[in-house]
Amino acid sequence: MRGKALVFAMCLGQVGNLLPHVVVPAVMVGHLIPLWGISNAEAGLLAAAYAAGYMAAVPVLSSLTDRIDARRLLLGGSLASAMATLAFGLFAQGLWSAMLLWAAAGAGFAGAYMPGLRALTDRLEGTQTSRSITFYTSSFSLGVSLSFLLSQLIADAWGWRWSFMLTGLGPLLMAWSAWRLSPAPPPPPQPGVGLLDFRPVLRNRPAMGYILGYGAHCFELFGMRTWIVAFWSYVVSRHAAAGLPDPVTVSVAAAVLAMPASILGNETAIRFGRHRVVSLIQYASAAVAVSIGLLADGPPWLLLGLVLVWAITIPADSGALTSGMSASAEPRFKGATMAMHSMLGFGLSAAAGWLVGVALDAFGGAAQAGGWLAGFAVLAAGVLCGPLALRWSRGTSR
Repeated sequence: MRGKALVFAMCLGQVGNLLPHVVVPAVMVGHLIPLWGISNAEAGLLAAAYAAGYMAAVPVLSSLTDRIDARRLLLGGSLASAMATLAFGLFAQGLWSAMLLWAAAGAGFAGAYMPGLRALTDRLEGTQTSRSITFYTSSFSLGVSLSFLLSQLIADAWGWRWSFMLTGLGPLLMAWSAWRLSPAPPPPPQPGVGLLDFRPVLRNRPAMGYILGYGAHCFELFGMRTWIVAFWSYVVSRHAAAGLPDPVTVSVAAAVLAMPASILGNETAIRFGRHRVVSLIQYASAAVAVSIGLLADGPPWLLLGLVLVWAITIPADSGALTSGMSASAEPRFKGATMAMHSMLGFGLSAAAGWLVGVALDAFGGAAQAGGWLAGFAVLAAGVLCGPLALRWSRGTSR
């Protein structure tokens, strides 16, 4: 496969790999929390286990793409993600077994997401790269939107276990795409540099600016995706007579908006400069998050508008940050740079799901406006670290 066919196949596989991605956040409010009697903080830990498993596995798996063809890792990771998700549906019996299986699913995805990006970029040339990366990363949002939709509909119709077992078939699409790729071995490694030697990446200050900015982005994004169903359930319960859309509709709409937002954000960054555009987007996103928290008990239709605006600002910087990282990476350490990018991003993602749950419990719970103000304030504080990281990298380059 080459050109547009290659990009289409990889984006289709990416959507398949993402079908299990938010099954836990989608079903935990209506199914897992009452069934297992867990707190908000424990629910946040369960959702975060996926990102934690990813973070633990991605340093090795992404760095290996500097040594072996990324398509091999992509194939294995996709199959592992499918099997772990199916196992969750079959065998999860409580918080601890669920966390273990969900972490295994995240580790499988670690062998698919960044190795998939490496497999794609190793087969592209010239001006194709930036926009193709953005299509690949923005298809993440399409996969998440389908994950929200299918998992909630399946759980309501046949039970939560079927949500995992059916969405667990999605990664087989990426396994097929990986099997169809032509060989593209990486360049020979530099002598004296170990597999997990990240010192060359840490010395690459322009790349580290994008990596740190991506971490701030992921913190906000995963926090929102973990708790958006719970938050909108709270809003609907407070305004039952307002005729509001249900949590399924809102969570899917928020995820769908992310794909065009990411593409448009990258195009704007190409034209006006990545640092400037990403910083403005992250400042705006923090402001919207705080506004939602302050108005958590306010007019519901205004809240809906703010949530949809937030669904645009959160992912608008994603493609620009990942493209900037890829463009700034030294070719010999591209896999290690992607590993650092993804490891930090998903590590902070894991922290976000848990910290919002802690904030909710500390300030009255998910049935109180004060709890949601605290949760949204946590996410706003996290994303505001992104512009600081970009300014730091700019200052050192001078």
